[in-house]
Amino acid sequence: MKPKVIITAYAHSSLAQGLEQRGYVVELHEKISHNELLDVIDQYEGMIVSTRINIDKTLLDKANSLKWIGRLGSGMEIIDVAHAKAKNIVCMSSPEGNCSSVGEHCLGLLLSLMHKINSSAIEVTAGKWIREANRGMELGGKTVGIIGLGHTGTSFAKLLSGFGVRVLAHDKYKTGFGAGHVVESTLEALLKHADVISFHLPLNEETHHYANDFFFSRLEKMPYFLNVSRGGVVDTAALISALDQRKIAAAGLDVLENEDLATYSTEEKARLQDLVMRTNVIVTPHIAGSSVEALVKMADHLLRKLDLLSAG
Repeated sequence: MKPKVIITAYAHSSLAQGLEQRGYVVELHEKISHNELLDVIDQYEGMIVSTRINIDKTLLDKANSLKWIGRLGSGMEIIDVAHAKAKNIVCMSSPEGNCSSVGEHCLGLLLSLMHKINSSAIEVTAGKWIREANRGMELGGKTVGIIGLGHTGTSFAKLLSGFGVRVLAHDKYKTGFGAGHVVESTLEALLKHADVISFHLPLNEETHHYANDFFFSRLEKMPYFLNVSRGGVVDTAALISALDQRKIAAAGLDVLENEDLATYSTEEKARLQDLVMRTNVIVTPHIAGSSVEALVKMADHLLRKLDLLSAG
C-alpha cells in the first residue's frame, strides 16, 4: 500500500504531482479544520501545512504514522517542533521559495507610502486632484533598518542595493554579515539612525510584541515602519499610539495580530478601523509571500528537501 500525504493548504499543483511521482497518494484538504485533522491524521506519512492550522502536541500525539511535515513558506511557530522531533517527525520549511516575493512586497509598501501612491490614488477615485499635499519622499540616500536578516530580510536588503541607501541590519543570532551597503548594527544604533524600519522576525516568546511602547519611545527619527513577518511581533495598540504621537511617519503592514477578522472583538474592530482609515497606513491581507512564482518555488524546495530526507 502506498504511503499517504495530506495537503492542508492551497499549494501549486506541481507539489501534488511531485509527491505522486515519488510514490505517495496525495489527498487535498485545503479547508480542513484542526478538529477534523485530529480524526484522520493517523492515516498519513507526510503533511503539508501553511499558517492556517496549529500543529500542536495534541495533533502530533495522534499522528502515529507521520514521518515528516512540510511547511509552505517560513516560520515554524505553528508547529510544536520540539515535540515533533521527540516523535522522530522531521519538520521542513521552504523560506527560500517565497523570500523574493516578500522582499518585493515590502519594497512596494515602502515606495507607496513614501510617494503617497495608494492614498493619492484613492483621492483621485473620489474626484480630488491634490498635488502639493501629496509631495513624496525619495528612498535614495536614506538609512533603512532591517530587524532580522534571514531569508526575507536578506532579500529586501538585496533589492535596496540599487537605491543608494545604507542598510543597518540587526540580527541577534548572526554576526559578521556586513558587506557593501549592509552594515551590521546594534538595535540601539538602528533605532537612532533609521529612516525606515522593516521587521523580518519569526514569532516566538522572545519576539512577541517586540515593537511595543518602549520600542517606539526609543526612535530618534520619525521612520517609515514596515512589518511583513508576523503580526504578533507588533503590539497594535502601541503602533497606533506611535502613529498618533508621530513617532513614525507611516506604517505598511502585511500581517496583523489576529488575521481572522470574523472573530474580532469590538476593540479589535476599532483598532483595525483606526488603521485602515489613516492615509499613511497600508494594510494588506498577508499576501507578501504568496506570489504566483513563490507557490511554484516553495513546492520545488519542499520536494528537493524531501528527496534529501529520503536519500539519507
